[in-house]
Amino acid sequence: MTLTKSMIVDRIHEQLGYPKNKSAEMLETLLELIKGNLEKGEDVLVSGFGKFCVKQKNERRGRNPATGNDMILDKRRVVTFRCSHLLRDKINGHF
Repeated sequence: MTLTKSMIVDRIHEQLGYPKNKSAEMLETLLELIKGNLEKGEDVLVSGFGKFCVKQKNERRGRNPATGNDMILDKRRVVTFRCSHLLRDKINGHF
């Protein structure tokens, strides 16, 4: 099951006792901070969770899968995520 923003807001409300509107505001603020740093090309490290990294992809040749035509894909930035060893151990059941 996918964890959604509304589910996160509900859990913040339940566990910390903040009103739902305040919980939603806190989550939105956190996400805006993360998005703002990524937009600037800066990495975001959340200790014990992982690191969001912005990487540059160069222009490259590609192919349109629908038509099979060759094309040039523009250079772009992508976001990758590397989980921390602590999270990796939890996921794999190594406590």
